[in-house]
Amino acid sequence: MRAVLVVNPQATSTTAAGRDVLAHALASELKLDVVETQYWGHAADTARAAVEDGVDLVIAHGGDGTVNEVVNGMFAAGEVGDRAMPTLGVVPGGSANVFARALGLPRDPVEATHRLLRAVAERSGRWVGLGRADDRWFTFNAGVGWDAEVVAEVERLRSTGRNVTPALYARTALACYFRMAREEPKLTLRIGDETQVGGLHSVFVSNTDPWTYLGSRPVRMSPETSFDTGLGVFALRNMRAYPVLRHVAEMLRGRAKPHGRNSIQRADVGHLRVTCTKPLRLQVDGDCLGERSEIEFLSVPEALRVAV
Repeated sequence: MRAVLVVNPQATSTTAAGRDVLAHALASELKLDVVETQYWGHAADTARAAVEDGVDLVIAHGGDGTVNEVVNGMFAAGEVGDRAMPTLGVVPGGSANVFARALGLPRDPVEATHRLLRAVAERSGRWVGLGRADDRWFTFNAGVGWDAEVVAEVERLRSTGRNVTPALYARTALACYFRMAREEPKLTLRIGDETQVGGLHSVFVSNTDPWTYLGSRPVRMSPETSFDTGLGVFALRNMRAYPVLRHVAEMLRGRAKPHGRNSIQRADVGHLRVTCTKPLRLQVDGDCLGERSEIEFLSVPEALRVAV
């Protein structure tokens, strides 16, 4: 079996020694090429070339951003649901590794590699649904508003040399909350053919459960959502402290419930549109894509085969 291992050497828990161990283990069973990413978009370019070259397996070793790039690169050259598309393999190497953990893969890269090799030997895998935000694929979540502001600020802090930790995310989320709580709502949401709803501060979109992790604790924004369903949607109507804290507490306890005027929640959504009175940031899978005035979100069932 021909395989390409795409390694992000800048990922949080990726090391040169660890990469060599993983590559050696994979090369013992696969005809393997190893590519270390050198610039933003390199993982996508490598994945696209792998599809065009007829490779059987594309393995992403890095964080969720690396997985997202690889997936987008694969679909730049291949068709949705095409049985001739390579299978995706994932070896976690980031800090959160939401996609891998949602699939039930081990967090330890060595254990994940052994699991991958067993899946390859047994030809074990599953088809997963994905989401799209305009022309960008996402594997586990996307959002406009609060979460996108947090992602953008964390990316800025990372560029200054700060270590990205759950505590940094929590402090950044709190700072962004206090800033946004003073602002007027700017978002309007239309879910499928429903009547559109305005006056929203944030729209969170899930492709699986949990929405993310805070360290070892799952944040369950849309518990009914999975890789086998449509998208989950959670929108905040206001940013008052009490309802926001109640929502956060419920998500950390493993259940998110709608509360009348405070929020909107839907599960198994096929299509939604978010419009903004002024351009706002969009994030997908923890990467900020800049500002948008309108975003179309789409659920794509059984889009990609993943080795598990």
